[in-house]
Amino acid sequence: MPDSRPFPAADVLHPVPMPDGSTHAGTVFLAAAVDHPRISVGAYTYASAHQPPEDWAAHLAPYLYDFSPERLVIGKFCQIADGVTFITASANHRYDGISSFPFAVFGGGPAEGRPSMPGPGPDTEIGNDVWIGQGARILPGAHLGDGVIVGAGAVVAGQIPPYSVVAGNSARVLRRRFEPQQIEALLRVAWWDWPIDRILVHEALIVGGDVAGLVAASGG
Repeated sequence: MPDSRPFPAADVLHPVPMPDGSTHAGTVFLAAAVDHPRISVGAYTYASAHQPPEDWAAHLAPYLYDFSPERLVIGKFCQIADGVTFITASANHRYDGISSFPFAVFGGGPAEGRPSMPGPGPDTEIGNDVWIGQGARILPGAHLGDGVIVGAGAVVAGQIPPYSVVAGNSARVLRRRFEPQQIEALLRVAWWDWPIDRILVHEALIVGGDVAGLVAASGG
């Protein structure tokens, strides 16, 4: 008998049903799981963990505090595997002088403005439809373009162009997933901004390799 389950709403916490009628506790739509003033997550982005944490924000971005100046911005339809960590800028120490020791953290006066504290760091930004493999580390200020795939265990810094495949430590671009003109077309189509019903109608095109067909379906 065909599976007639409706696609879950974007605000569902545990979107993966199990055969016994329960839901998979280790997979969450992240926007429903995270309530953090410095984290923004787009619709349908999910994260998975073999041991589900009580606090998904602290699990994924342990150095991003409520008072941190930087932000973690994650787009729509991203896929975040077990063990991924976003090492945001508040994890940094000063390393432009003789010692990197954070004296201000331990006292001896107010922390604000202390010379042993680094200045505000950059935001970390993840595009739409980005797949981050198991155990990857995303470093402070990294910008991952739409459609990027990050290999398991990669350590990623800097600007990663859209529809690139990156792997290694430090991660390097192995290849682009499509030709430059196709990537430009895909970024114009921006299927992740379509209503979910339209996305499901064109699911075969979105997960297939026919860029021209998807462009045609978009009306572009």
